Amino acid sequence: MDKNDNTNSMSVKKKSILIAEDDTFVIKFLEMALKPLDTPLVFVDNGVDAVEKAKESDVALILMDIKLPLKNGLDATREIRKFRPDIPIIAQTAFALSGDEEKALNAGCTDYITKPINRKRLLEMINEYMKK
Repeated sequence: MDKNDNTNSMSVKKKSILIAEDDTFVIKFLEMALKPLDTPLVFVDNGVDAVEKAKESDVALILMDIKLPLKNGLDATREIRKFRPDIPIIAQTAFALSGDEEKALNAGCTDYITKPINRKRLLEMINEYMKK
């Protein structure tokens, strides 16, 4: 029984953040910005792969770019919600137009952040949702 308890606590420590992003500069920024969290980061560059990776149980939170190739972030979010209804998904977009936040929330995103990303605000959001 002790062995199972260890396994469970180890798996909690290994929870990862899935980052669906296709912009190289944003990926580098996120790698540096999220380093203090000491959490594994998993990167995908399209919406199809985001859906597939979200099926993995060690993913605790998703940063979802709205404009992704193959399947946009809103469609990927809708699909993920079918099998992971409670996972926090933070939408991120460089195209912050009126109504975009509402569209993201209506698609099933938990929260929304615009690019250029405010590092402090992003860390606050992640910490808030990773605690739950």
